[in-house]
Amino acid sequence: MKYSSRVLVSASTMAALIILILLVPESEGAISCSDVIKDLRPCVNYLKSGSGNPPSACCAGASSLASATSTTADKKTACSCIKSAAQKMTIQTQLAQALPGNCGITLSVQISPNVDCSKIS
Repeated sequence: MKYSSRVLVSASTMAALIILILLVPESEGAISCSDVIKDLRPCVNYLKSGSGNPPSACCAGASSLASATSTTADKKTACSCIKSAAQKMTIQTQLAQALPGNCGITLSVQISPNVDCSKIS
């Protein structure tokens, strides 16, 4: 009788652990396209027809994106989101390439409609 109650307790404990695992998000730091778009939205007008230095809200968003893309998975997700968005509008390539430097940050993802996101590590 003691043996069957131990098995029952172990099975109950295992079931509880499985439920907890299923309830926890896959990755707490995982970035979504909505996060990427939200961060770079203040840059759209600048990238389409701007000149000079980017607006401070743009640099703040780009900085936030740089902080949020620390893993390879996050970088690839951000890259795909940016590439898709950039394909839907005409941006000035020079401004897009210079954006991180003009904001004083390092962005591990290119802002380009032609980037190969599979090569990001």
